[in-house]
Amino acid sequence: MILFPAIDLKGGQCVRLKLGDMQQATVYNTDPAAQARSFEDQGFEWLHVVDLDGAFAGHSANGDAVEAILKATDNPVQLGGGIRTLDHIEAWLSRGLRRVILGTVAVRNPALVIEACRKFPGHVAVGIDAKGGKVAVEGWAEASELGIIELARKFEGAGVAAIIYTDIDRDGILAGINWTSTLELADAVSIPVIASGGLASLDDIRRMLQPDARKLEGAISGRALYDGRIDPTEALALIKAARTKETA
Repeated sequence: MILFPAIDLKGGQCVRLKLGDMQQATVYNTDPAAQARSFEDQGFEWLHVVDLDGAFAGHSANGDAVEAILKATDNPVQLGGGIRTLDHIEAWLSRGLRRVILGTVAVRNPALVIEACRKFPGHVAVGIDAKGGKVAVEGWAEASELGIIELARKFEGAGVAAIIYTDIDRDGILAGINWTSTLELADAVSIPVIASGGLASLDDIRRMLQPDARKLEGAISGRALYDGRIDPTEALALIKAARTKETA
């Protein structure tokens, strides 16, 4: 079980959005590389990065900030936002990125995702962002008629490393993870699922460690960490204790 701290990039700064709205962005750090180092120093093992401008533009827009993050931390980094081509995927992986997260392209061109998994095994994740129970694309700005599980099942057996599932209706407002929908997705596919959107407190961490949620790879935390609602030391201690119990 992994707790992924999030760095969302807008205009080269580390921000958090409210309900996926680019006009409701709170700046938490003007130096994303320093934030990445801070998360590593706190004991986190992974880093989740989203190029928000890139997600809307359809191409990388915060490349310099991402490269600075990669140089600043030894932790593996997964990146989403505006990654739409095989060349783009290869370019980021060659710079040291551990995983690319494909969102809009997974809806528009699932064959490209399958080809990417074949070409870069273990390095491709799929981002499924849902609003009102339907998949959203283009940086959450556009809704589709595609169901969450319907999309996820397109990639069964393709070698997708993980599905990052975000409930946009909870993102950035500290409403708690949508455990019902997240666990339904995890039960429906064999691909590991990472919960995202709304993680609010240590109660969500404890819920993540319950037996029925152990199938998850982990969860992503943003605003709750930045606002101090989750103490990193305590959260990571809970996860470590659960791991120790599992292997005992």
